Amino acid sequence: MSSTNTPRRAIIVGAGFGGIALAGLLAKKGVSVDVFETHGSAGGRARVIREGGYTFDLGPSWYMMPDVFAEYFTLMGEDIHKHLTLQKLTPSYRVFHGAPGTHHDFFADRAQNHAIFDALEPGAGNRLNAYLDESARQYHIAKHEFIYKNYDSFFDFFNKRVMREGRKLEIWNSMERIISRTFKHELLRKVMMFQMVLLGTAPKDAPGMYRLMNHVDFDLGIWYPQGGIGEVPQAMVRIAEKHGARFHYQAPVSRIITEGGTAVGVVLRDGTEHRADLVVSNADRHHTETALLAPTEREYSDRWWQRRTLAPSAFILYLGVRKQFPNLVHHNLLFTKDWDRNFREIFNYHDFPTDPSIYVCAPSKTDSTVAPPGCENLFVLVPISAGITDTDAARAAWADRTLTILETNMGLTGLREHLQYQRVYSLREFSADYHSFKGTALGLAHTLSQSALWRPNNVAKKVKNLYYVGSYQNPGIGMPICIVSAQLAYKRIMGIADPHPLIEL
Repeated sequence: MSSTNTPRRAIIVGAGFGGIALAGLLAKKGVSVDVFETHGSAGGRARVIREGGYTFDLGPSWYMMPDVFAEYFTLMGEDIHKHLTLQKLTPSYRVFHGAPGTHHDFFADRAQNHAIFDALEPGAGNRLNAYLDESARQYHIAKHEFIYKNYDSFFDFFNKRVMREGRKLEIWNSMERIISRTFKHELLRKVMMFQMVLLGTAPKDAPGMYRLMNHVDFDLGIWYPQGGIGEVPQAMVRIAEKHGARFHYQAPVSRIITEGGTAVGVVLRDGTEHRADLVVSNADRHHTETALLAPTEREYSDRWWQRRTLAPSAFILYLGVRKQFPNLVHHNLLFTKDWDRNFREIFNYHDFPTDPSIYVCAPSKTDSTVAPPGCENLFVLVPISAGITDTDAARAAWADRTLTILETNMGLTGLREHLQYQRVYSLREFSADYHSFKGTALGLAHTLSQSALWRPNNVAKKVKNLYYVGSYQNPGIGMPICIVSAQLAYKRIMGIADPHPLIEL
């Protein structure tokens, strides 16, 4: 890329994973970068809170696709292992299913999973290995042909090469259909499909290309950075600052300045103006359009937004417990008995689920620094509808019900009486902290009509020199995917059309 096409100065609104990653890429290229962040620290949903000796990751807790993280650090000229102490979790997670306390562990190990699958469904072990071989192949195709590619028109998607490779990804099939034809045991089907929740999508609506997530889970594994997920964005900030990027905290942006249809800077809430050659928004896309731009500069109507399929929100409990629970591992999942009803309620019914699935992260099982000695740090999450009515009375009822289920169905005896710290985080916090549309925890769900070409673009149509980065844009949701979105925004800004991962700037 010629230096004459490189902008001199860029402003990024928001220091989530996408904003931080892009700040680093642009700064390393020699661009003067200022990042304006509302909160007092970077990380977006991956910020942390510290209370009474406990360190809680506010949001993400699954460190997946370790190759994407490592490749980003390499692109920045860094060895990830000099910044993060990463531990592969064994088991990857524990699933509670059936009678109270009954559970099965799953691993990033073909031999162990083969035995587990065969014990539950004779012959399923061999089918798992064959399935994962194909998932690994599809992961490679997606990574090198689809994920790192910007889409502008049907010709970018429906060309000969993409259509040839796309057929191999089973784009037009659903994850539910693919898994159901491969495995018959109820638990195995759920284990192979729950990753879709991490993408904010029901399995019946998730395109078949997302079977690559099974390779990510069962082959690449689930990892943990010592100190917590919050260590990852902090490391990325230090690297970006090393190259000259400047991060401004408690500096909320109130307006994007446009002149003659071109973005030229931002106005902060305190009234100060900051100018640049381009502006990138890492904020919620709906908020950017409805609060930071003029009505005539919006790309999407209110009707368009109301018709979107949103990823779920979440009812989260941060619990500090003066007791340890031997029946928990780092990641724990309690699956609802009626899987289909649970998904219908999450996506179509605006109330707390009748019989919720629950995720419990116990990082104190792996990291002694996140809880006082002899205590347990528990992050408890129940997927719920975006747009649900979030009142004090409702939250109290949800919390009571969730704690009861944990004590009864997961065997966390004595949980209530040993609670030392409890905090609730749900729709109102997602809305207040991140301007999240309808309180969604993640953004737009990964349905076929909201993936790739059909997902909002990372370049504004009505405002020149305005770009977007983060989960609302292609390729979508998740920490590593937001890092990929930073590469896509970088390519867009620099005029790079190559569809493959960047190997140099």
